[in-house]
Amino acid sequence: MTDSSPVLGEERVAVADVCRRLGAEGLLIGTAGNVSVRVDDRVAITATGAVLADLTPDQVTVVDLDGEIVAGGLLPTSELDLHLGVYRRYGTTAVVHTHAPMATALSLVLDELPCIHYQLLALGGTVRVAPYATFGTPELAESVLTALEGRGAALMANHGAVTHAPTLDKAVEHALLLEWACGVYQRAAALGTPRILDEQQQIAVIEAALARNYGTTQSAPEGKR
Repeated sequence: MTDSSPVLGEERVAVADVCRRLGAEGLLIGTAGNVSVRVDDRVAITATGAVLADLTPDQVTVVDLDGEIVAGGLLPTSELDLHLGVYRRYGTTAVVHTHAPMATALSLVLDELPCIHYQLLALGGTVRVAPYATFGTPELAESVLTALEGRGAALMANHGAVTHAPTLDKAVEHALLLEWACGVYQRAAALGTPRILDEQQQIAVIEAALARNYGTTQSAPEGKR
C-alpha cells in the first residue's frame, strides 16, 4: 500500500506534529511511545519503529477499528490493541502513550498517584497504575483499559503513561499535566509525606471551577476595562 491515499491526511500531519512536540518536551525518546487520533471508524496512528521526535506524516498509518491498514505503507505501532481498545471502550478521540521520565519513575513505586493538586481533577483525580504486562500484549491493553475507567490518564507499571481525550491537543495537554504532577509528587515525597486533597476538597474545587468558568478567558465588565 502506498502513501498516495488522502485518507486522514490532515490527521496524519497532526499526529506527526504532536510527536515532534512531545519529543521536544522530553516525553518521548527514540521509538518509544505512540500517538493516535480517531475520525469515525478510522484511526491515524504512529508506525512501529519510527523515531517519534522526527516523525513525518508518511510514518503515520491509518487503520480501521479492527486494526486493518487503510492507508500508509508502514505497520502500525505494537500498542495498536491498546489504542483501539481505548476507542472501543471509551469512545474517545485521541490517545497518547509516552515513556515520560517522571511518570515512568513513579510507575515503578506507586500503586496510584494521589490527587495532590486540584489540576489532577482534569484527569479524573487519582491516577491509577495498571499492573505490569509485556508491551503489545492483550494483557497489557486490558490492564490499562481497566485503570482508565473514569479517568483521562493512567500510569503503566514499569513502562510509562497513557492519556486520552476528546481532541488530540487535549490528550497532549493531559500527558504534559500528568508528567508535571508526577514531578511535583516526586519532589514533595523527597521532602516528606505529600498532603492529599480529600473528597470534600475536590468537590469544592469542581464547584468553584464551574461557578467561575475556570480555564476560559472572560470579558471584564465595562467599568473595569
